[in-house]
Amino acid sequence: MKRFYYIAVVLGVVLLGAGCATIRPPPGGLRLDRRMLVTGYCPCRECCDWHRNWLLRPVYSSGPLKGKRKEIGMTASGTHARHGTIAADTQRYPFGTVMKIEGYGTGRVEDQGGAIKGDHIDLYFDSHHEAVEWGKRYVRVQVWPR
Repeated sequence: MKRFYYIAVVLGVVLLGAGCATIRPPPGGLRLDRRMLVTGYCPCRECCDWHRNWLLRPVYSSGPLKGKRKEIGMTASGTHARHGTIAADTQRYPFGTVMKIEGYGTGRVEDQGGAIKGDHIDLYFDSHHEAVEWGKRYVRVQVWPR
């Protein structure tokens, strides 16, 4: 399992993070155990439904934003997608909900999708090959609601 390593300088302090390694469940919070349909996605055209217009700029291929500019790798909550980013039905699991997925690790809901409803989540992978390799499966998921 790959991890995305990054360094951020905040107020003169250097912080080292490792993708989902920095996401922790809230201490003493209510935990729900669910069995969910879990699929994978990456920032490619096929997974995120975008194409390039005649100016070679990425734009949405369908939906209410069809033809509008798309920033590749940006989630619906405004963060950049990375390992640990989860797309979910935000009516059921709002942005910020922490989940621990069997075989993947811990992540946070930061994205949504038109085909994601109910107990179905989509996990971010760095490459299309990894997303396809994950496939579509039912796994045990621990959920810490906000």
